[in-house]
Amino acid sequence: MNKVSLTVIIPARNEEKMLEGCLKSVKWADEIIVIDNGSDDKTASLARGLGAKVIFCPRVAIDYSKPRNMGAKAASAEWLFYLDADERSSPELKREIEKAIKNSSFSAFTLPRQNIFLGHPMRHGGWWPDRVLRLIKKSQLKGWFGNLHEQPGITGKIGALENPLTHLTHRSLSEMLNKTNEWSALEAELLFKAHHPKMTWWRFIAVAGREFWYRGIVKLGFLDGTVGVIEIIYQMFSRMITYAKLWELQINESRNR
Repeated sequence: MNKVSLTVIIPARNEEKMLEGCLKSVKWADEIIVIDNGSDDKTASLARGLGAKVIFCPRVAIDYSKPRNMGAKAASAEWLFYLDADERSSPELKREIEKAIKNSSFSAFTLPRQNIFLGHPMRHGGWWPDRVLRLIKKSQLKGWFGNLHEQPGITGKIGALENPLTHLTHRSLSEMLNKTNEWSALEAELLFKAHHPKMTWWRFIAVAGREFWYRGIVKLGFLDGTVGVIEIIYQMFSRMITYAKLWELQINESRNR
């Protein structure tokens, strides 16, 4: 890139299957840093082999802000572009980023994200445009905050790009279920530590009802066809599992008193 440099930061844990495509999509960047968050596969060696700098971040049970902050601290460029291993840039997005950060009056930019579920580009159900704040001027980043659904703190104005990231999420039903089992435990623990009200039968109905209303009715998820209907049901199931695990934590606490 001319004049203004860019560091791509990719937090990753056990992402040997998805990392290569991500790295190749941003090979044009001046610097690429992979934050290895406790991998026990070939993530680190694969990243090095493709020219990325690897920084090891000891895994903390629930702290997804830490690797992003480590990446910012280690970056040598003026601008930071955050990606996950299952996300991909495009030539169109590359050109827009290069144009956006030259003499920009903005401190950061949001990008739309095209979510791909079971091979289907989602346009409804709340999955588009799914804007995320990922392109940030390093000097204007106060830090990433939040344990699970982390967000950056920015000083200054935030602009908006138009070309999307591609997000290859929910690649198979088995992968979806495995992810739900892991993330629901983390979310349930956070809710428990926040002293969520005691779970009762009617709260479970309310949780499922809200998810169906938002995904299926308000955001017209069924317009994505069979995959859209599967996704509505899956999101209801995922929320139910989270709150069932919260209920389990609450029950165990009461038994141990």
